[in-house]
Amino acid sequence: MANTASAKKANRVIARRTAVNKARRSRVRTFWKKVEEAVAAGDAKAAETALRQAESETMRAVTKGVLHKNAASRKVSRLTQRVKKAAAGA
Repeated sequence: MANTASAKKANRVIARRTAVNKARRSRVRTFWKKVEEAVAAGDAKAAETALRQAESETMRAVTKGVLHKNAASRKVSRLTQRVKKAAAGA
């Protein structure tokens, strides 16, 4: 348990940042899910649009420090592969 005023303040700051980061991570995952759902539905046009939005949101999360750059790039790459595969199959 925090005893000093600075430690108590640090705990408050950490709690605020955790909440913000949690919301950002959740938002990014929602965008990823939209891409997956469009691919599963076989809607290539919607998947392409969703992919563009997901990539933008993912890279924004990187700049905010929520995701690591390489992890985000890997995720975007894999989503892009799925979208291309769905577009080729359609």
